[in-house]
Amino acid sequence: MKHSFSVTLTLWMVLIIILWNIVRTWTTLAWSHVLIEYSAKLAPTFSAIIGATWVIVGCAVYWSIWQEKAWARKMLLGAAAGYTVWFWSERLFFQNPRPNTIFAVIVNLGLLIIIYFANKSLSREAYERKIEYPGIE
Repeated sequence: MKHSFSVTLTLWMVLIIILWNIVRTWTTLAWSHVLIEYSAKLAPTFSAIIGATWVIVGCAVYWSIWQEKAWARKMLLGAAAGYTVWFWSERLFFQNPRPNTIFAVIVNLGLLIIIYFANKSLSREAYERKIEYPGIE
């Protein structure tokens, strides 16, 4: 299965997000006593559940793109929108203000642009696959 560059890049991004959330979940569980001691705004249990949820969603997105499922485009867009909303809501409501907001906006927009082009590539690949392997009547 040879994918276009933007789809390959998206697969790598999804894999990095999966690994990031695995580390986040493990760290939250391993250091929960420290987070409780220092009164973290987001409860350690809730943070671990969120991390595990994104690991599961990321694995489903990765698998659907890798297997070239028809619904991979919609799932990729939904997961990207959900992750963006989650990232910004956690950043704005649960974290202390940080001076690198402009950097976070630029990186987030850059990743969404890559996902947009990957989504276009996924739809083109699905169209070509239909032409290449017509159904038997």
